[in-house]
Amino acid sequence: MAMYRKLGKKADQRMALLRNQVTQLIYHGKIETTEARAKEVRKIAEHLITLAVKEKDNYDEVTVTAKVAKKDKDGKRIKETIEVDGKKKKVTQYDEVEKTIKKDQPSRLHARRQMLKVLYPVVEVPTDAAGKKAGTKKVDLTAKLFDEYGTKYAGRNGGYTRIVKIGERRGDGAMKVILELV
Repeated sequence: MAMYRKLGKKADQRMALLRNQVTQLIYHGKIETTEARAKEVRKIAEHLITLAVKEKDNYDEVTVTAKVAKKDKDGKRIKETIEVDGKKKKVTQYDEVEKTIKKDQPSRLHARRQMLKVLYPVVEVPTDAAGKKAGTKKVDLTAKLFDEYGTKYAGRNGGYTRIVKIGERRGDGAMKVILELV
């Protein structure tokens, strides 16, 4: 008996498919796919959520000083003109701000890197700026796993996903299902 389903694909294509579906499941909370694919995605997703549950509180809070550019009312950086070696140069003005950041302990850092091996980067694009780079922002799925799902499933020992059958697909008759986070 095989250890996993081959899904009719070569190894690199199969891993790309599974990584994409796991990423979308973590980002959206549910996906629609075939039953065989859902069972494979479930294994990977539950492993990632288990890592997040184990390491959710494993960090230190550190206060650091950071330079932040001063901005005017329009959100543009404020620049001042200075003279260097007889030449005028425009330089951005900065304020120093103290921030509290979470510094991962080694085991949490390892878990984060294990998650990043599986998850693809996700970029949110606002609907009014479709097709443009302006206004896009990267979504940190590892932070979502630790902060949102880690705390949500802290009292659970596995069983973070649910498969709901929705019927056969027209054409080849494959069973379609919805894979969702409980």
